[in-house]
Amino acid sequence: MNEPNFRTLDLNLLRVFDEVMTERNLTRAAHNLAMTQPAVSNALKRLRESLGDELVKRAGYGVEATPVALALWPTVRDALAQLRESISPGRFEPATAGNAFVLAMADATAAKLVPGLVDVLEKEAPGVNLRIVPLTTRDPRDLLDSGSADLAIGHFPGVIAELNAIHLQEHNPRFLHQRLYDGEYVVVMRRDHPLAGKPLTLDAYCAARHLLVSFSGRPFGFVDEALAAVSRQRRIVITVNQFFTAGRVVATTDLLTVLPRHFVEVTGIEPELALLELPLPVPAVHVDTLWHRQSAHSSAHQWLRAAVERAAQRSFASGGDAPTTMPA
Repeated sequence: MNEPNFRTLDLNLLRVFDEVMTERNLTRAAHNLAMTQPAVSNALKRLRESLGDELVKRAGYGVEATPVALALWPTVRDALAQLRESISPGRFEPATAGNAFVLAMADATAAKLVPGLVDVLEKEAPGVNLRIVPLTTRDPRDLLDSGSADLAIGHFPGVIAELNAIHLQEHNPRFLHQRLYDGEYVVVMRRDHPLAGKPLTLDAYCAARHLLVSFSGRPFGFVDEALAAVSRQRRIVITVNQFFTAGRVVATTDLLTVLPRHFVEVTGIEPELALLELPLPVPAVHVDTLWHRQSAHSSAHQWLRAAVERAAQRSFASGGDAPTTMPA
């Protein structure tokens, strides 16, 4: 990369760069910026000349970012977001707001939280819209980085451990998180399963046939890691990416699965299922909210995080897994 002269750099070019990186499409970026596509192309050309890198290259119906652009974008995006918030903070007023938020979460999490969120919206923010998108990974940072989601909610043990380690070295980590509630996983089977109604032994568990819920499709989960630690394994017959699907399948087969205890209560098929304790210790299940640093000081995003927290408190008020509030 050339050494640019910051004093002569047109900062408007960075706004164009940020929009192109977000959309990965010059036509959509031009529409969002109220510019013509030739004007966007010209702005990119000027920025390329200043930075000495192609930044983006045509790929299919859009553009593909170069390594230099990918490395530069988070800094540019954070700086623009902070500047935007400083110049026009725009106090968020829930009663009159018309914002739309995107939340990424698994179906089990949504089943527990969304009813409480609907209640919050109806009472406090009738003009606000929520879009729930499926969580298909244990590392949703790309979703947050690209702006595809405003908030991710789920069990992210690897990500949280990494962020806590980074936080010890950096004062401004790119991602922030907060503990929402602690959950518990249980073995689930049909009510009249041969293993139901009695304590489940490790031998019986390993000898059974299993269904695994895996967001990524990887046929190996945290239970398998716990089994491997004691030199045991189980036979996974089928893998699905939804908890609800898993509940429906085991209700009519001899397969066993592992589900969040609180989720079974909201499936509508709880009478058809038997729940047993896992026959070996597994790590605690923590459900966290995760968001990008650039949203931290937005009053709208602060309201959203508080609304999710209150929805969790209401959802678990009748018992079950315990909600917690532990800021990162």
